[in-house]
Amino acid sequence: MLFTHVLAVAPVSDFESAVLWYERLLGRPADARPMAGLADWHVSPSAWVQVFQSPEHAGKTLLNLVVEDLDRALSELAGRGIAAGEVQPGAGKVRFAAAHDPDGNRVTLVENPVA
Repeated sequence: MLFTHVLAVAPVSDFESAVLWYERLLGRPADARPMAGLADWHVSPSAWVQVFQSPEHAGKTLLNLVVEDLDRALSELAGRGIAAGEVQPGAGKVRFAAAHDPDGNRVTLVENPVA
């Protein structure tokens, strides 16, 4: 079985507020709003981040985004009004830090030089 895309979905309760937060997180407006209550950002040729209005599921998602330079990414986010938690060490040379959207969905930025 071959998969052509990965879609990471963050369910949210207040769609428009969440879209504004993810616009700040990702540094740009959504690439598409294919239907009511759904916005998506094409973050790489085969990976998308989607925000989907689903109050009953909101706040339970864990989304990991790999970045080349964690310190620079955290600085950019701070400049956009998004504060992440403390940088944590992982196995090997991996480091990560998490932020939470308005519903509590956790978005973790991961720096993985081995990737």
